[in-house]
Amino acid sequence: MTHHTTHWGTVAFLVLAALATSPQSGPKAAAADEKADKLRVYVGTYTDGKSKGIYLFELDLDSGALTSKGVAAEVANPSFLAIHPTHRYLYAVGEMNDFKGKKGGAVSAFAIEGDTGKLELLNQQSSRGSGPCHVVVDRAGKNVLVANYGGGSVASLPIGKDGKLGEATSFVQHKGKGTDPGRQEGPHGHSINLDAANHFAFAADLGLDKVLVYRFDAKKGTLTPNDPPSASVAPRSGPRHFAFHPDGRHAYVINEMANTVTAFDYDAESGVLKEIQTISTLPEGFKGKTWTAEVVVHPSGKFLYGSNRGHDSIAIFTIDSNGKLTEAGHQTKTIKVPRNFAIDPTGRFLLVGNQEADTISVFRVDQKTGGLDLVGKPVEAPKPVCIRMIPMK
Repeated sequence: MTHHTTHWGTVAFLVLAALATSPQSGPKAAAADEKADKLRVYVGTYTDGKSKGIYLFELDLDSGALTSKGVAAEVANPSFLAIHPTHRYLYAVGEMNDFKGKKGGAVSAFAIEGDTGKLELLNQQSSRGSGPCHVVVDRAGKNVLVANYGGGSVASLPIGKDGKLGEATSFVQHKGKGTDPGRQEGPHGHSINLDAANHFAFAADLGLDKVLVYRFDAKKGTLTPNDPPSASVAPRSGPRHFAFHPDGRHAYVINEMANTVTAFDYDAESGVLKEIQTISTLPEGFKGKTWTAEVVVHPSGKFLYGSNRGHDSIAIFTIDSNGKLTEAGHQTKTIKVPRNFAIDPTGRFLLVGNQEADTISVFRVDQKTGGLDLVGKPVEAPKPVCIRMIPMK
């Protein structure tokens, strides 16, 4: 498939059609996706200021215009979101340390209203650990997996036929500590992700300088340590978020404390990660205080992006055929503490949540270089932390 800008109408159609007919989506989603020229954009936030919860926007896939549709649901600290493969349900962490009088955070289940995109709360369950900060839905749509930063743990919660969450069927408490006594006094589960086959789960733990690897059983909702049980990064790195390459043979973890990205070869049969490279996310000579946050691979597999909070930029890398990265510049325009960002399914636009500016910036992706061009003015959004998109019906 070529990636010239003149072909993007066709490319958008083909990519969305391919997504629609993947095993993750049903026939209803397929029919909707093929016609999609707009996306629904859900934004998770921190509610310690002006924010009321989860916000809804619409993204025009031709112009890149982002339009606010107001509050989708009022809920406390829905800092991270995940959408069910059928696009009928959305799940959000409640990043807190106490839920219903017990130590731990929450995971909320919402039904997505088809016509408006608004969210209806179905139920809530404990995340089994304090400060849940990351959540995904497994590829079969049967479980929600959550990482607890404060608790230093991960859990799996079953999804009922009605979209509601059951109590955790699996819980793993991470153990140990890292080298930095200030940040790594104990485990801090910062993300959990699944491979394409839905067989292995990967938990980046900032406190342990490890990506822990679990065998995952979607039918039982269980997580069991793999052999070997983890891949290590350099001391004081602080692994945070994790992303697979579309080829399924490479993966990347962004390290919050060291401001680096570590690239791995991935063996899909054994679930084993093998480090092949670690590269800085910062321009040469930068000495200020800064921490990374998000890492995303472009749908084409040609580019990788990482966010820097402090340097306030999106770092751009090209990816070669062996999965290795080469620095390709930084975008700083309108960016202020970019905690999270996301690329739309067609690969045309990258949306950045500027946590401290209370805005979302939209950038058009150059399909040849990976470069980012700002589209219009940033759109207001209070304390944005997570951005997730689905095609409009």
